[in-house]
Amino acid sequence: MNLNWRTSWQGEDIVVYRDGKVVDRVHTPDIQRVMLVYRNAGDTPGDVAFAIVELPNEHVIFPAETGITGRVHFERLSFWARRPCVYWVGVHEAVLPVRHRPRLWFLRRWTPPFMRLPRAELESVIDSWPLEGPQSWEERKEQRVQRSLPFADLALPHADYRQRRRA
Repeated sequence: MNLNWRTSWQGEDIVVYRDGKVVDRVHTPDIQRVMLVYRNAGDTPGDVAFAIVELPNEHVIFPAETGITGRVHFERLSFWARRPCVYWVGVHEAVLPVRHRPRLWFLRRWTPPFMRLPRAELESVIDSWPLEGPQSWEERKEQRVQRSLPFADLALPHADYRQRRRA
């Protein structure tokens, strides 16, 4: 059975729907960090596989089919620009704990389902990820444009552009 997921903003909440019924709410002022896990180069919204939203006591995993990168993230670019809390990580570097990894999914891409997990369960795993950011979508796009210019390698500092955030 294929479930129909969607998300939307209602006031200060991100509301999650499954088959048209409200199943969860995330109070946006409580968001401490958002990690967008991407495939390929992460240059397009379709490259985002899933997002992990870090709250004070838990993590909420949003698969792409919930619309977290479309209706939620891009509808409120100004909200995310004011809050430097969006980080990026490649799907091959964002290894989840064993019990949340894929099992025999040979013919399709796997993403974790929508779920809430205690913060302690993912915190040490996330700390080992090479997070890029904080970086809004617009900042990421501008950086991609700058890197694509002729002789961009000469203008950019030789230090790695990725920044790790360790709490």
